[in-house]
Amino acid sequence: MLYRAVRPLLFALDPERAHGLSLKSLDVLARLGAASLAATRAPRVPVRVMGLDFPNPVGLAAGLDKDGRHIDGLAALGFGFLEVGAVTPRPQPGNPRPRLFRLPEAQALVNRLGFNNRGVDTLVENIRRARYRGVLGVNIGKNFDTPNERAADDYVACLRKVYAHASFVTANVSSPNTKDLRALQGPDGLDALLVALTAERDRLAKQHGRRVPLAVKIAPDLDESGIETIADRVAARGIDAVIATNTTVSREGVEHLPTSREPGGLSGAPLKALATAVVAKLRRALPARVAVIGVGGIASAADAREKLDAGANLVQLYTALVYRGPGLVGEIVRGLASTGRAR
Repeated sequence: MLYRAVRPLLFALDPERAHGLSLKSLDVLARLGAASLAATRAPRVPVRVMGLDFPNPVGLAAGLDKDGRHIDGLAALGFGFLEVGAVTPRPQPGNPRPRLFRLPEAQALVNRLGFNNRGVDTLVENIRRARYRGVLGVNIGKNFDTPNERAADDYVACLRKVYAHASFVTANVSSPNTKDLRALQGPDGLDALLVALTAERDRLAKQHGRRVPLAVKIAPDLDESGIETIADRVAARGIDAVIATNTTVSREGVEHLPTSREPGGLSGAPLKALATAVVAKLRRALPARVAVIGVGGIASAADAREKLDAGANLVQLYTALVYRGPGLVGEIVRGLASTGRAR
C-alpha cells in the first residue's frame, strides 16, 4: 500500500534518480527496524542449490545494487538471496545519461547503464560493512576498455577480490551495453574464460578452505546452437550454474512504443517468454548437477512457477520491483509456499 501511494511521485522523477532515492529509503527503514512498512515477512521455503542453503528460491537480480551499498535494506524485503554487481576491477562511470528508461505500458525498462560501478575494492568494503549474513552472489565483468583477448584477466582479478565475501560468483558475459562483451559467449572466448576462472577458483578454494560456486549469466538472444554450446562448455569446465537471462536487444511486442527505440537492453514483462524458453533449453542440455537460475519478466508467483516448471532451480527479480514495489518479494514467496512449488 505504501509503495502504491509513492509510486506516482517516483515516476515523476528521472528513472535513475528515482532508483537511487528508493534504495536510500529502504536503507533508512532497515536501520530503523521498520522494514515491515515496505514489505511483509516472507515465509521459509527452503531449497538447496549449488551446495548452498537458501531460505526461499526468490532472489534479487544483479544490476539493482551494483556497488553493494544497499545490501541490508534489500535483504529486509524477504529475498532468499541477493546478487550485487556487476562490478569491474577499476571504477568506471558507465554510459552517458540518460541511460535508464521506463515503458509503463509494457511493464518494462530499457537500460544502457554500461557496468557503471565504483570498482571491486569499493564493493568489497561495502559487503564488509553490511550486517547481512545470507546467501550473497557477486556479479563480475570486465572494464569497457579491456580488450576481449585480455578479458579473463579482469574476471580473475574480480574473483580474487570477492572470493572471501561471496556465496557464489557470476561471470557476466551477456550485458548488451559493453561493446563486444557478448562475443565472450562464443565457444572459444567462453572456454578460455571458464578455464581461467575455474583454475583460479581451485587455487582460492585451497587458500580459503571453501569452494565458492561459479555461475555464468547469458543473453536471451542466443539461438539453439549457441545455448547448446554454452551448456557443453559449462558442463565440461565444472561451472555450477547458468543464469538465464540478461536483458534482450529484441523489441518484439513493444515496437509501437517510442521509448523502445532507445538503445540498450529491454527487461520486464516483454522478456518473460523469451527467458523462459532459454531456461527450458538449458535444462534439457545441462546435467542435473548444474543449476539454472531463471530471470526475466517475473512479476507474480505464477510467473515464478513458470520458470521453475521450465527447469529453473531459483528465480530472480528486478524490473517488476519498479512497477509493483518491495511487497512483491513476499507475495511471490507466499504464493510458492502455498502451492509447494519450490525446488
